[in-house]
Amino acid sequence: MTIPEVQLSLDGIRKSFPGKGGPVPVLDGLSFDIYERDFVSIIGPSGCGKTTVFNVIAGLLEPDGGTMTFRGEVVPGLQGRVGYMMQKDLLFPWRTVLQNVMLGLEMKGVDRAQALDTAREYLATFGLSGFENAYPKTLSGGMRQRAALIRTLIMDPDILLLDEPFSALDYQTRLYLEGILLDAVETFHKTVVLVTHDIDEAVALSKRVVVLGNRPTTVKSVHEIGLDARSPIGARSDPRFSDYFHTLCGELEIQTRQRAA
Repeated sequence: MTIPEVQLSLDGIRKSFPGKGGPVPVLDGLSFDIYERDFVSIIGPSGCGKTTVFNVIAGLLEPDGGTMTFRGEVVPGLQGRVGYMMQKDLLFPWRTVLQNVMLGLEMKGVDRAQALDTAREYLATFGLSGFENAYPKTLSGGMRQRAALIRTLIMDPDILLLDEPFSALDYQTRLYLEGILLDAVETFHKTVVLVTHDIDEAVALSKRVVVLGNRPTTVKSVHEIGLDARSPIGARSDPRFSDYFHTLCGELEIQTRQRAA
């Protein structure tokens, strides 16, 4: 079996925030690797610093210590190399779907005709043809999230950072968008890091799951997920799905008890 190359490595990342009684440590020597074309989910107790990890990777926060290495080069952050998608679609209500999708290309200075062609191609690929001139308020939550995903992918980032992008959606829509995401990752050869509170989602989508401990946070464990099916429904039907699910639930339950003690 060929071992994939490490794309991004976090080594001893520390981060604190100011508090009334002094600095409040959030990340305490966080270390893990992300491979090329990996799909990693990060789970952990509420408030343990999952989003802080994303902000450090994206270069929105400067760590207090530790190093981050991208394809063999030590970097302060991955500005311009990541696409960041959050729970809220953050579409501009005064712009049409097409205009929202094109926003990043416009800011990048891409020729307008080329940007239009690229945006229309992506909209067709994700089933939004015919909605180019619609405004976000007229779309369902799932359609808005599709538009947000297109806006993220169209910039061709090396890594997709997804911060609970489907958590506000109903279960049926979530399954549908999970399938679209996996198809897009395969089509565009992307690496994905997903923050989620949904263990079911983490197991169904991921190649590996990183479990964070209570704050101040370190990596408690990393689980390889070996499901054969690469579809959200197929993965949940795999006989091994339940074992992975209960193992991860057990880890989080133990941490919750320790935190409450």
